Order: sequence, then C-alpha cells, then structure tokens
Amino acid sequence: MAGVNRWPLLLLLLLLGACAATKQPLVVKQFSMLNLRLENVEDPIIRGEKQRRLYGAVSTAELTSRLGAYYTILWDIPPGSPAGEVEVLFEFQQGATASLVKHLVKRFPASQTTGKVEFAIIGKDYLQNGRVLAWKTTLSRGGKPVAAKKSHLWQ
Repeated sequence: MAGVNRWPLLLLLLLLGACAATKQPLVVKQFSMLNLRLENVEDPIIRGEKQRRLYGAVSTAELTSRLGAYYTILWDIPPGSPAGEVEVLFEFQQGATASLVKHLVKRFPASQTTGKVEFAIIGKDYLQNGRVLAWKTTLSRGGKPVAAKKSHLWQ
C-alpha cells in the first residue's frame, strides 16, 4: 500500500468515533402547551406535537383541559445498579402553590431495565395552580437512586 494516502480514512474514523454517543440513564423532554392556536405555528415539529396532544378533543372544555406541561422521561438502568423495582419520581413546583413540592411516581418491575414514562400537569391542576416553575426527576432501583435530572430553578 505504498503511496496510498491514509489521512482521509483516519479522519473518517476519528469523526465516526466522535459521533458515537454514550447512553444516558435519564433523559427528560419537556413540552409546554400554553395556547390552542395552530395556525401561526411555523415550526412543523411543534405544530405536530400540538396536534398530537389535542387529538380527539372536540369541545372547548376538552381542548382547554389539554393545556399545560408534558414531561417525557426516557430511562435506562446502567449495568451494575442494585437489583429491585424501578421507580421514576417526578417532583415539581407550580406558580400558584409557591414552595409546595408535588410528587408523581411510576413504578416498573425489576425485569424492566429501560423504558419511557410521561408525566402531564394539565387540566384543572394546571389551570388552578399555574405553570411548572421547577422540576426534578429521580430514577431509582431497589430503593437506591441511580440517576437524577433537574431544571435550572430547582433548589
């Protein structure tokens, strides 16, 4: 292979290695639906997400009950974690409830090592208590925390 330039191949391998992502144990995706308007939404992804959330709602009351904050949590138990039941805890504070911390919990069997769960603060809870100001989610297995993520305003 004399005379073959190996630099392009080396550069390609280096770039591919940089693109390889390590799997995160906890990913939080949030979506806030603050109004029902679809006509002026320029971003097709946001328009599609709104349409998905509003699907099936017919009356004004049903549409209004879909306003609020949606949190989709993707979790993956890392190897070497303790055995036992999996728990995803979502804690949050809202504008009208001041420092009151509310909790939502979803549990999964010990055999499940990866999953997706959604927490929604919508309807009456959202309309009466206001927007979510701060949040924290904790992934636990066997009663021991494995990973946690929080918003910038969480203390």
